[in-house]
Amino acid sequence: MFIAILTYRKPLSEVDKVLASHRDYLAEHYAAGDFITSGPQTPRVGGVIMIRAESREAVDSIIAQDPFNINGIADYQIVEFTPTMFAESSLSDILK
Repeated sequence: MFIAILTYRKPLSEVDKVLASHRDYLAEHYAAGDFITSGPQTPRVGGVIMIRAESREAVDSIIAQDPFNINGIADYQIVEFTPTMFAESSLSDILK
């Protein structure tokens, strides 16, 4: 399991120009089962994506497709971790 922590390199006006294509990219990877959850940081200085992948190389390949990466909008810190405990509720229940 991986967490990608995105930090914007460009002003929000530049981020917003690429946001629709970034959301399309997110939707594609949710449909493929790669992403578990994602959203903007508060305050809006970047974002976070929880990723299901078999390797760091697979994550790098996924991130390479992100319009935020392609257009130099964000830097990415990738954290790999091994989940050992889980909430009994589903993630969608927890986030309500």
